[in-house]
Amino acid sequence: MDSSSLRISPTSFTVSLIYLLLLVCTFPASSSSSSLSPDSGARNRTLDAGSELRKIRRIRAHLRRINKPAVKTIQSPDGDLIDCVISHLQPAFDHPKLRGGRPLDPPERPKGHSTSPANQTESFQSWSMNGEFCPEGTVPIRRVSEADVLRASSAARFGMKARSPALRVVRRDTTSSNHEHAVGYVSGQQFFGAKAGLNVWSPEVNNPNEFSLSQMWVISGAFGEDLNTIEAGWQVSPELYGDSHPRFFTYWTTDAYQTTGCYNLLCSGFIQTNNRIAIGAAISPLSIYAGRQFDISLTVWKDPKHGSWWLEFGSGLLVGYWPSVLFSHLRDHANMVQFGGEIVNTRPYGIHTNTQMGSGRFPREGFGKSSYFRNLQVVDWDNSLIPPNNIRMVADHPNCYDIQGGSNRVWGSYFYYGGPGRNVRCP
Repeated sequence: MDSSSLRISPTSFTVSLIYLLLLVCTFPASSSSSSLSPDSGARNRTLDAGSELRKIRRIRAHLRRINKPAVKTIQSPDGDLIDCVISHLQPAFDHPKLRGGRPLDPPERPKGHSTSPANQTESFQSWSMNGEFCPEGTVPIRRVSEADVLRASSAARFGMKARSPALRVVRRDTTSSNHEHAVGYVSGQQFFGAKAGLNVWSPEVNNPNEFSLSQMWVISGAFGEDLNTIEAGWQVSPELYGDSHPRFFTYWTTDAYQTTGCYNLLCSGFIQTNNRIAIGAAISPLSIYAGRQFDISLTVWKDPKHGSWWLEFGSGLLVGYWPSVLFSHLRDHANMVQFGGEIVNTRPYGIHTNTQMGSGRFPREGFGKSSYFRNLQVVDWDNSLIPPNNIRMVADHPNCYDIQGGSNRVWGSYFYYGGPGRNVRCP
């Protein structure tokens, strides 16, 4: 293995420890502690230093678990480090139900699904724009840094969504959640996958603790603690990635975002099979207002033979799969599919956030200006792609983020969605 596979050098750890000790020795007790004895002030500072030291140790241990040894590391122009990890050593195989396994062979694709890799660009991410990919037999994984973990609320919750469910929109029960949506959804049947095309933008995110994303949800359960979801799309999340680049992402949970699942490969679960796509890496190029539109096509479907849920980018690029053993309800089928946008509104200064959804423009502005989903399809019991029946459109707060749907011969079922957030009608 090359030296770049090391995650936090002993030198950096030593510097952090020396810095903490200097803090203990240098700063006197504050005036608010004047009633305490000199010894008690020193003890408090020592306890604080000890707490920080334990925190650093926990982060180091967490990074050792998720950052696997690399046979090659690629420096991305946006600053990311992409590690090429041997396929059967990726984080997924740390899962107790997957330990010791190896990636499955490609599945049977849905009927009516074309495969034409030659027509689909493989260089849609910044790290591979120079034509450099990971070797065969390895998978590209974005390296997690100490700074990434420090931005999270805790190391234990790093890479996980907030516990407030992101899918309550269909229950019209969003008053207690800071997640807002504009989505199209179908329900009331058995679903075995979904497919859609969506254009990629770079929405402004107002607060480091907020995000803006556009994705597909494949869902099963009763929206209680047993909720199962599979998710894929693009997102801007300063807290998770440390920047404002839109990034290709995946997510899963089997207990309504409580203790299971995570983004990308930040926990054991999703098994990657592609050596040319890095989940969590920045997307490039992007759509331009009143100019060129860049969209991506995503397909998620259940393999009829093994029961795993596969993810494909474009027409022919298999990314990987979620093994059925991860789930309870999704071991069988989904009972809902959603497409659309989601943001987090922390209400900075007591007013609605101006974090944008999609392009930041309302649906009425149409093609080239608003964000869209097109060619919406679902996979039926016969592993066939079909148009969705009776798709419903829902926006939690239409004055902030809205949605408008339609259909035609070229785009099939589609909708425009999004908005700017705070405005004169969205205080």
